[in-house]
Amino acid sequence: MDTIASLFTADFAHMLVRFLISVAVNWFIIDRLYYTKSRRRDFYFTFMLIAIAIFFLVFFMIFVLEDMKGKTGIGIGIGLFGIFSIMRYRTDTMPVREMTYLFVLISLSVVNALGSTLSLAELLTTNLIVVAAIWLCERFLRMQPVKLVQYDRIELIAPDRYADLKADLEQRLGLQVKKVEVGAVDFLRDTAMLKIYYVGDDKHSNGVDTMLKMPKVTLL
Repeated sequence: MDTIASLFTADFAHMLVRFLISVAVNWFIIDRLYYTKSRRRDFYFTFMLIAIAIFFLVFFMIFVLEDMKGKTGIGIGIGLFGIFSIMRYRTDTMPVREMTYLFVLISLSVVNALGSTLSLAELLTTNLIVVAAIWLCERFLRMQPVKLVQYDRIELIAPDRYADLKADLEQRLGLQVKKVEVGAVDFLRDTAMLKIYYVGDDKHSNGVDTMLKMPKVTLL
């Protein structure tokens, strides 16, 4: 009972302040840096709830282990191993960009929950550095938008017909094609899988990995 009473006094207020900082930073990263390009509501939902759950999990895990002398370090190690294992054992394939955001959000939640020895100024500075790094990468490291196309005119996939292939794709897709890569070829159906790098609106294009999850365009 004494432990519970102490939790709802100084420790609870301490947790609440750090939780609000964590939520505010995570929301800014998800809503203003990630969602403005990806427009993926499913990942918005996942990122936000995982960040909140990880914060509480780590904070209360540390609180419970404080009374277990000599076992705090072991408990933290086991807990962090379990936390980051969820990034490997998942049902659907997650694009690299989304995996990176998930890793950053989990890391920030863990840092905000574990940073009991840091002052609020130091904690805020750490969060701002991460936010600034993400903003700089999103601002200056533009990713090339890509489409997967199931293509029927396999006579054009020969190296010496590359110019004709680009011209045909530009005419049929209405895109300015920069590069075409030929993947799997099905001679039974006379089709080939193409990866097309094109000039697009970078504001709403989030690179190869997310674009590859879009339905394939079939040109038959």
